[in-house]
Amino acid sequence: MNNNMFPNYVPPITVPSQGGTEPPIQNMQNGGNQNNNLTGQPPYAENLLELNRGKLATIYMSYSDSIEWRDKKFTGIIEDAGRDYALLSDPKTGKWWLLWLVYINYVEFDEPIAH
Repeated sequence: MNNNMFPNYVPPITVPSQGGTEPPIQNMQNGGNQNNNLTGQPPYAENLLELNRGKLATIYMSYSDSIEWRDKKFTGIIEDAGRDYALLSDPKTGKWWLLWLVYINYVEFDEPIAH
């Protein structure tokens, strides 16, 4: 991952144990490893988006090499998410967007999310 583009990125932490490795430490601000993640996977963007399929989200993205699309936001229903993409639809306009997660800054929800 390009640290110049995402200077605040911190990879998940794994703690070695005698039997292998423990899952990443999560949610330390709320008192420890409180894993509400239904998939058992670390809370990467694609996992969080997949867990919140069907919810309305606004995805903020930056395209540093583009003058026209420097910063862009997309609002729609999360239809699908994979390792490197999110698929959003806007039921009002009928538009669909396939968004590459490499350009994501953050995602905003107007309701509680699964994590």
